[in-house]
Amino acid sequence: MLRTFFFLGILNMGALYGQSLDSLDLLNSFKNDSLKQSRYSVFQMEERWKNTLYANELFASLKDSVANQTLEAVYYPELATDTLKKRLAILNAKTPFNIEYNPALESVIKTRLKFRKRSTETLIQLSHYYFPMFEEVLDKHNLPLEIKYLAVVESSLKPRAKSRVGATGLWQFMFSTGKQYGLEVSSYVDERCDPLRSTNAAANYLASLYKTFGDWDLALAAYNSGPGNVTKAIRRSGGYQNYWNIRPFLPKETAGYLPAFLATIYLFEYAEAHGFNLDKKQIPILATDTIHVKQMISLDHVAELTETKIETLQFLNPSYKLDIIPVLENKNYSLRLPLDKIGDFAQKENQIYAFAKAEFEVREKPLPQFFEIDSKIRYKVKSGDYLGKIARKFNVRVSKIKQWNGLRTNDLKIGQRLTIYSRNPTADLVVKPGQSTSKKSTDKRIYLVKAGDSLWSISNKLSGVSIENLKEWNDIWNSYLKPGMRLIISN
Repeated sequence: MLRTFFFLGILNMGALYGQSLDSLDLLNSFKNDSLKQSRYSVFQMEERWKNTLYANELFASLKDSVANQTLEAVYYPELATDTLKKRLAILNAKTPFNIEYNPALESVIKTRLKFRKRSTETLIQLSHYYFPMFEEVLDKHNLPLEIKYLAVVESSLKPRAKSRVGATGLWQFMFSTGKQYGLEVSSYVDERCDPLRSTNAAANYLASLYKTFGDWDLALAAYNSGPGNVTKAIRRSGGYQNYWNIRPFLPKETAGYLPAFLATIYLFEYAEAHGFNLDKKQIPILATDTIHVKQMISLDHVAELTETKIETLQFLNPSYKLDIIPVLENKNYSLRLPLDKIGDFAQKENQIYAFAKAEFEVREKPLPQFFEIDSKIRYKVKSGDYLGKIARKFNVRVSKIKQWNGLRTNDLKIGQRLTIYSRNPTADLVVKPGQSTSKKSTDKRIYLVKAGDSLWSISNKLSGVSIENLKEWNDIWNSYLKPGMRLIISN
């Protein structure tokens, strides 16, 4: 079954990265075609945004700023306090939220304008994709449309955002709350990352919280910290039910949560007054289709055979947490593709299924414990890096990098070190206890870690190899091992 959508809202976001097209050829053709000049600026913008938006840095930094903002006075003469008061009064009259002036809110607004203007502009541009869908869902549930700004504070509009405590997706659902509101979370699928399903779940949850507290400020605080913490803060405050009165009794992150939300409303509503770029013409519309898959496939397989960049597929299919689309009885899972790739998939569908089946069968077979490797690279993650970019740099697959490094998500941190190498399994390299590991001085060998293995048990299998050797050769600073890891066992 095939369904076609022209997504101006969420799923056209793949166009932001220009992934279904060769950007270099496009740039050259746009320069020579006056009808395409406006699109030329689009792809320049996409290249500028790609690293920022796909990486986890923006989400992590904004989360940290909400939790640790000091709310001290900030010098920003471009926005006079009297002007801010007038604008907040206008907003307050238009919304059920209490957007009244106070020094704490002024501090957050001026901090964003002074120190985070570029990241705020990025989020404003990105909101053009998500907000139409958010507004439609909120309107269906008869909720204030300003709730759309909550997703900016929660996730920086990153569908696969994951917090330190495990909250996931655009609306940052915890596991239990997501399940409570009908979101499937399994080994393969996490609907907390599905933009439409998670938005519907968030609307239901927020409606329930408002029914409990009868106040939108308290409902938002409860969304962030849990209704129990808000009830406790009300009790500790002596029975006050105004957010600002109970704020000192809330968890640290929640204390900064509502000011961040109200500041976001102000910055988005008065973006033009503060010189943010609001040109919607820069945003291309990408048509997408969904296809119901007939057997289990990975996004890697589709990317390779349809020549679609993996980041596009990951963005269009964010709920598949391992980048694998399962096939289960009584469940319909779809693959979303750029429209111009649907024909490629249809033409190569049987080939893709055969390719996937062969690969999965190989994965399920017991692997040799030891490998000879041609080269090993220790790559240090830089700002703007993401797995697809690194995979192309070294001509390997994203799934391989994840497998080699025990990664379950696509998130990377600056400074993180990744092991990248090509492997050549050779059965004759299996080392038996007491057997020497030196075949020839130029050979390196790899041990595949199994459940129950430790550095001590592995070193005991290898003559002349100590725990310290294994740590040094593999850049390991502790003794933690994970099944599937590959350890160099010769110098």
